[in-house]
Amino acid sequence: MSSESSPSSQSSQSSPSSTPSARRNPTRTGVRRPLLALGAAALLVPVAACGGSPGDSGSGSGDQRLRAVMAFPPAQAMSPYGDDAVTLSRLSVIEGLTRIDEDGAAEPALATKWRRDGDKGWEFTLRDARFQDGGAVDAEAVVRSLAAAQAASPRPRVLSDVRLTVEAGGERTVRVTTDEADPLLPQRLANPSLAILSGAAYEKGAKGTQVNPAGHATGPYTLTKVNGAVSATLERNDTYWGGKAKAPGVDVKFVADGTARANALRTGSADIAEYVPVAQVSLLEEKQIHEVPTARTNTLYLNTGRGAFADPAIRAAARAAIDSKALVDGVYEGRADTARGLLGPGVPWAADAREAPEGRAEPAGRAEVAKTKQIVLATYTNRPELPEVASAVQQQLEARGFTVKQYVRDYAQMEADALAGRYDAFIQARNTLLDTADPVSYLGSDFTCEGSFNISQLCDQGVDEAVAKAAGADGLTARHTAEMRAEAKILGADAAVPLVHERFVQGFDSGKVAGVALDPMERRLITADTRLR
Repeated sequence: MSSESSPSSQSSQSSPSSTPSARRNPTRTGVRRPLLALGAAALLVPVAACGGSPGDSGSGSGDQRLRAVMAFPPAQAMSPYGDDAVTLSRLSVIEGLTRIDEDGAAEPALATKWRRDGDKGWEFTLRDARFQDGGAVDAEAVVRSLAAAQAASPRPRVLSDVRLTVEAGGERTVRVTTDEADPLLPQRLANPSLAILSGAAYEKGAKGTQVNPAGHATGPYTLTKVNGAVSATLERNDTYWGGKAKAPGVDVKFVADGTARANALRTGSADIAEYVPVAQVSLLEEKQIHEVPTARTNTLYLNTGRGAFADPAIRAAARAAIDSKALVDGVYEGRADTARGLLGPGVPWAADAREAPEGRAEPAGRAEVAKTKQIVLATYTNRPELPEVASAVQQQLEARGFTVKQYVRDYAQMEADALAGRYDAFIQARNTLLDTADPVSYLGSDFTCEGSFNISQLCDQGVDEAVAKAAGADGLTARHTAEMRAEAKILGADAAVPLVHERFVQGFDSGKVAGVALDPMERRLITADTRLR
């Protein structure tokens, strides 16, 4: 089993233009640079911190370690302030004050209860819990962790549209105040980037504060070792407030190649393989296939800031070229849904509230399209269907008159350039509920002028106003109506073309493995209940 991404046969070996977007946004760097300079050595913690040694079965009900292959290698040295936080959450290493239930509502985690105190304030009561290094989870620790996330540069996406002030109200009480009224604060605090860590996790250096979650979090598993982008070791946290995990530990390999992940499951060298490629599903036994509905939309982001797609009519021509059903049938073998908007079936209320796209330009004709320069269409290999999608989209665009060059790499090698606007078009599989379990944070981060994940480089006053109205809406019906109005504005600008709404397959033998979380929000996979039978 390869532990690294295999080069895609469709990958271009040349780099895209390094010319940044011509439109500058002084409040957004356009690049989510790694916040930490932590190597593997910096992420090592003594095994004694988690009460056992590798292979020690401990005293829980399980006596065998789990073996998992994960799709996304660490891109930011396991920083809690980037996408690595989701990996830490999926491995049950970190926790926040709250967590999200199956309906997208907040439920207790490190906080046992909360109440609203005025328009902008919330009070949270902490449970009796301890960090993996032995310290108590108290108000001081919560204030420190949330303040550190607020001060991070760049800030986590979940804080891109809000500023928090956090104060201790007593040893077990914390008051959180927002700059504007935020009805979603309990959901926001469930985001993995707002995990609560002990004081030992934070170390000031010449390049600012470095954050090391290994051994300093609160989850049922302690991260004890990270071997670069290759592997990681987890040990059971025997002091976990929710009870000991049922497996003594987890041995993780990061395998960007989807076929290699499926092979690991098929050959028995892994117990759990996340994100099994559709093309590999037919090669697995039925009991190894676990299809999960998802809020993830596979989207073609068009660069509105430079190049051919700065012209709305050319963007409209690209949108008109896309055949979603052909992608569902040809690439996903029916294991996806045709595009209905930015929000798909994984957001069940969206269909009834959807509005028609507003203000779309007329598509440019074939002759006008043919005059444009070659466009660079980029995507990544970590989700194995995406290179196939890119090839199909390339053919659809070329049939409309575009000249297209593909650029395909591992995601970690591409993210900075995508956010800097160095591709003409970028295909991304985006979880629309990932940040707050409500689409407003996704709409804000991906499509507003100051959005921290604005791959399309969109800066439109009407979109900004619509997203701001949705963010301030109180009450479920009003909020959903405002969010779909914002969707209509974004689709009207043709900054993003929805391709398909994904389902995904998690691989494990249900006869041998129990307790795997099949989470549409994609925040949980291995839990304290996951074990070998």
